[in-house]
Amino acid sequence: MRGEPSCPKCGGRVRTPGLFADSWQCAVHGAVQPVQPVVPPSVEALGVVAARSRVPVWMPWPLPVGWLFTGAASAGDDRAGGRASVIACSGPGPLGGAGEMLLIAEELGVGLGARYAGVPGPDPGPRMPPHAPAHAKVLAAGHPTALWNVPDAPDDRAVYAGEAFGLWLWAVIWPERAGMLLYEDIVLADVREAGPEVDLLPCGALSPRLLS
Repeated sequence: MRGEPSCPKCGGRVRTPGLFADSWQCAVHGAVQPVQPVVPPSVEALGVVAARSRVPVWMPWPLPVGWLFTGAASAGDDRAGGRASVIACSGPGPLGGAGEMLLIAEELGVGLGARYAGVPGPDPGPRMPPHAPAHAKVLAAGHPTALWNVPDAPDDRAVYAGEAFGLWLWAVIWPERAGMLLYEDIVLADVREAGPEVDLLPCGALSPRLLS
């Protein structure tokens, strides 16, 4: 994900569409939506991701106290537009120490959220216990949105997933105890619809989580 498109499901190299295939191809996963190189944290770069995205670009807004925007990524190409978006932010955890969070919006089957979550993919739906009450809630573009804890995630992170506007919404948070952040009143705004206030977005150093 550093300098060339990669597979959203495994991070491997992908082949460009050509004579024998009209889609990007991973040797392991077949046709995929390619993950474009990570965008460093700046308001201008975020605007580029938002302008080409066909899915929400979710940003906590306002950011929790002391938190910073630390990078973005997307899956898709110039022909199809962005079919998945990832926003990274970091700051003080609710129980002390530093926390990092990735927010992923994606179409069915893309698999980028599961990759960052460290769970088998491509989608969280089959991993959710049926009829279980929600473990957390956020307000996404003004709509109450339920999130469920994704089972079998690695011990070093908290993983929540749900559905917003017919698309998957993942929240992946390090360390696991920083997942308490979602028990606060988190409001998510779609950067594609943000006004001039986005120019005031505080930016930090690029998150290594986006490159993992």
